[in-house]
Amino acid sequence: MSVVIVGTLDTKAEEVGFARDVIEAQGLDVHVVDAGVMGEPGFEPDTSAAAVAEAGGATLEALREAGDRGEAVDAMGRGAAAVAERLHDEGILDGILGLGGSGNTSVATAAMRALPYGVPKVMLSTMASGDVRPYVGSKDVAMMYSVADVEGLNRLSRRVISNAALAVVGMVANEPDVETADRPTVGVSMFGVTTPCVKRAREYLEERGYEVVVFHATGTGGQAMEALVEQGVLDAVLDVTTTELADELVGGVLSAGPDRLTAAGRVGAPQVVSVGALDMVNFGPKEDVPDEFADRLLHVHNPQVTLMRTTPEENAELGRILAEKVNAATGPTTVVLPLGGVSMIDVEGEPFHDPEADAALFDAVREHLDEGVELVEVDAAINDEEFAVTLARRLDEHLRAAGEGGEE
Repeated sequence: MSVVIVGTLDTKAEEVGFARDVIEAQGLDVHVVDAGVMGEPGFEPDTSAAAVAEAGGATLEALREAGDRGEAVDAMGRGAAAVAERLHDEGILDGILGLGGSGNTSVATAAMRALPYGVPKVMLSTMASGDVRPYVGSKDVAMMYSVADVEGLNRLSRRVISNAALAVVGMVANEPDVETADRPTVGVSMFGVTTPCVKRAREYLEERGYEVVVFHATGTGGQAMEALVEQGVLDAVLDVTTTELADELVGGVLSAGPDRLTAAGRVGAPQVVSVGALDMVNFGPKEDVPDEFADRLLHVHNPQVTLMRTTPEENAELGRILAEKVNAATGPTTVVLPLGGVSMIDVEGEPFHDPEADAALFDAVREHLDEGVELVEVDAAINDEEFAVTLARRLDEHLRAAGEGGEE
């Protein structure tokens, strides 16, 4: 078994060398990848900085001559990602460790994000106590705060670096001592305001022999689900909560990007799609909502999350976008509409109840959906048991028709 360490050996050779020694003392091999640009390495790496730069489409000499830190970090990040993929394919990389400040955090986590889910990834970073989304993205990267700067060895840094090194050793060297069943796996999208629906649908599917993985529709959650469909980890998708489309359209903070709701259709995986939480766009604290939306209907979900009701015009556009994405699907696909409301707060008596906006959404789906895509309409709200069971039953039927059903 082997751990890859990504570090800048022109500035952090002592610290990287210490982490290497800790890991090797546990009986694992170590492969050091040098991401340093400006100086010579403190010791000879297994993969040189020149090789990393070349893999990133640059040369070390050109990066040094340019003296542009941003350009260098970008190139070395691309190179580290390519190197990590190659080492993993060759069986040299069973886990990966990075350590450093903002520069090497960017480079090392680029390498981590290029690796499959489940490969142990630990980043010891000075940046780990802040916003880590740019580094983690939608991958299973464990960020660990270094407390002090990763600069020199002392009582504190030795302990913290040791902990990070031993963490990746523990992940690589141990298998979970639990039984796992090889069952068809379904990805399900959820938000707080669609939780009752997802809970009941999950129970229905699990009773019929499926493994269910639920993704929180926070942007990265949708991205993770899409990536796992592409990798074949998920066999089907129950896309209850497509709210990330609203953030992408209107400018909320939880967009999953333009490729959301495309992976299952592209690979031909069975999918059942609904319009959960398309009544809302997400922002942070109320005071952070952009001024252009000051006159809109806002609902404070909690001190950190403010929801904005989508308008009939926005809903009409969202219906068109959803329908056109689904029309491109190559596998069995059903769209299911909850005519009684698309979220927990879009029902009678709740703040986002707006029949006109919902009607615009439903009408646009009906208008733009191809005849070859099945459309089911249920006279119930999204969190009603009738609707949840309808969703889950239809996906079960798709999977069984394809010979991929679970064992009850």
